[in-house]
Amino acid sequence: MERITTLDEFILDKQKDFPFATGELSGLLRDIGVAAKIVNREVNRAGLVNILGLEGSTNKTGDEVQKLDIFANNKLIDYMKNSGECSGIASEELEDFVKLPTKEGKEAKYVLVVDPLDGSSNIDVNVSVGTIFGIYRRVSDHGKECELKDFLQPGNKLVAAGFILYGTSTIMMYTTGNGVNGFTLDPSLGEFCLSHQSLKIPENDKYYSVNQGYYLQFDLEMRRYIDYCSDSRRSLRYIGSMVSDIHRNIIKGGIFLYPNSRNNPQGKLRLLYECNPMAMIVEQAGGKAINSNLERILDIEPKSLHQRSPIIIGSTNMVDEFEEFVKKYRPGKEG
Repeated sequence: MERITTLDEFILDKQKDFPFATGELSGLLRDIGVAAKIVNREVNRAGLVNILGLEGSTNKTGDEVQKLDIFANNKLIDYMKNSGECSGIASEELEDFVKLPTKEGKEAKYVLVVDPLDGSSNIDVNVSVGTIFGIYRRVSDHGKECELKDFLQPGNKLVAAGFILYGTSTIMMYTTGNGVNGFTLDPSLGEFCLSHQSLKIPENDKYYSVNQGYYLQFDLEMRRYIDYCSDSRRSLRYIGSMVSDIHRNIIKGGIFLYPNSRNNPQGKLRLLYECNPMAMIVEQAGGKAINSNLERILDIEPKSLHQRSPIIIGSTNMVDEFEEFVKKYRPGKEG
């Protein structure tokens, strides 16, 4: 029987691959893994305690805040405070970033961006949700408090990104720029164990993911591409949780579309908390991620913490195919 490799063991073994490796990033990734176990426990017993349903307020981007959103957000902040490896955290649930206290003997070279509970509107109906995170190396003086510019970096500056899927099994996938690996939580051990090594997105065209209910609000080129997918008898798969939809595409191939619409002309998903980390993961798995203007997601310069962006992400062949529809059908484009 092959020996099980835990998340902690894997991170420590791969530490030599990290830029500027001195242990801080390893510690930060392990702390995120521990926080994920706590959030997972609460997600799995949400129906038994008073954390289901709406908290009663809205977040910075206008979405209703779920009670479990707040729990996940606070738990991540608590663990980042304890680690001493992170100087600040920006969250989809908070209007501004949070400066974390420094610990004696540590410089706290990193900042964390996070969507604590992606797809949280699914909790009450027992559909899988997830956590998305990205880690940047600070550009400000390590000896001082973190600054806004530490967070407003393009995705190509991420040193690590990952997500945790709280589903029928709990899986953590992450990358530090050297491929994507996945770890499944073994409840009997209480440990994330290596289960998916050096993942690559299959180059197939069987699946597409989009909220087709907003079809009439999409631009012409997006509607024509959706028509093409439907006419080609591709299978529509849409869960309504970015983590769940993209996890499926990483395993089975396909494309995830969250375009701009009449109601959301700038798109709806957040560049820092959702699009950039997911784009890094998918690119590291051999896929591609662009916006509706055919710009690489990871090259977009963020202007604000809660900036939104359309995203088209998945198997490279399907994203390239979408680009051809834009060139053909968008007004002012040749074709």
